[in-house]
Amino acid sequence: MKWVYIAAGIALFIKFLVMPNPSPDLSLSIVESVVQDSGVPNAVTAIILRNRLFDTIFEVVVFTIAVMGAHFLLANERSFCAIYQFTDQPSIVMARLGATIAALVGIELAIRGHLSPGGGFAAGVAGGTAIGLVAITSSTEWMQAIYKRWHAATWEKVSVLIFVVLSVITLAGVELPHGELGALFSGGVIPLLNILVAVKVALGSWAVILVFIHYRGLL
Repeated sequence: MKWVYIAAGIALFIKFLVMPNPSPDLSLSIVESVVQDSGVPNAVTAIILRNRLFDTIFEVVVFTIAVMGAHFLLANERSFCAIYQFTDQPSIVMARLGATIAALVGIELAIRGHLSPGGGFAAGVAGGTAIGLVAITSSTEWMQAIYKRWHAATWEKVSVLIFVVLSVITLAGVELPHGELGALFSGGVIPLLNILVAVKVALGSWAVILVFIHYRGLL
């Protein structure tokens, strides 16, 4: 039986050497086709939130499950007594300055991610970074109080539900007008999906950060 596997491997290798790959059709630009079909100049965002939207739905769901998993896996552990945070003033100032810049970048990427490099996931990471920098320079009780006061957990779940509903509607073939290519209000539902993903990732990161501070004492 071993010789059969060896012979099959040799035959497959010869096939790779002898049979040429089909030449691509250079007259068709895939990037131009994606841009025209989606109505947004950022082809990467168009592919993620349109051409492979079915995959993106489950990526958002997987992130939601990861946030829930962090809560459940650490729920039975005792809270950590020592919280490691910045105490020197220069580090606090630099961290909060970085948080401000990261937050502004996140907002920019969420709103204009369909026009320039960026998008919802990148915006959410920038927002989560800003929240993390604030968390290591502020009181844990204060961060937890803000999280509960603004019902961040509820908004996180609502953003996921709205994202799934809009995605299903889009996959069913119902699309908003694309508008003018390159304009802020263009691309149909893509800008809305970008913003929803950004909100989901940022708030989910906030939840995970609070959990790890509470049960681990560090980020």
